[in-house]
Amino acid sequence: MPQLTICRAEHFNAAHRLHNPHWDDARNQQVFGKCNNPNYHGHNYDLTVRLTGEIDPETGYVFDLKQLSDIIKQQVLNRFDHRNLNLDTDDFRELNPTAENIAVIIWRLLRAALPPTLALAVTLHETDRNFVEYYGE
Repeated sequence: MPQLTICRAEHFNAAHRLHNPHWDDARNQQVFGKCNNPNYHGHNYDLTVRLTGEIDPETGYVFDLKQLSDIIKQQVLNRFDHRNLNLDTDDFRELNPTAENIAVIIWRLLRAALPPTLALAVTLHETDRNFVEYYGE
């Protein structure tokens, strides 16, 4: 059977502060700029999840997109949407919530909930111009 990639786009809003606790305030401000605001700042994140695999001859699906939507909601949106990533989530209590780290965490959460036979990739847009892609470990 041919391999195909299916995609699901989602959206969530979250606040964060980029900060390295091992640095002084001046170094944090120099590296992270306004993203180091002690009162946090927010983003309207756009997430694209891609699954690549063979088309099932019985269903015609690589994976049921409704089921993928439900998994993303359960694993990602319920966890991060309208949250302060630094304060409200265990994932980023000790990990700087950069777009790169958020994408890796999302990939790991989804990987654990999806069949291992499917290749997984995530793209996370922090702004219209800034985004990261992660293809896995």
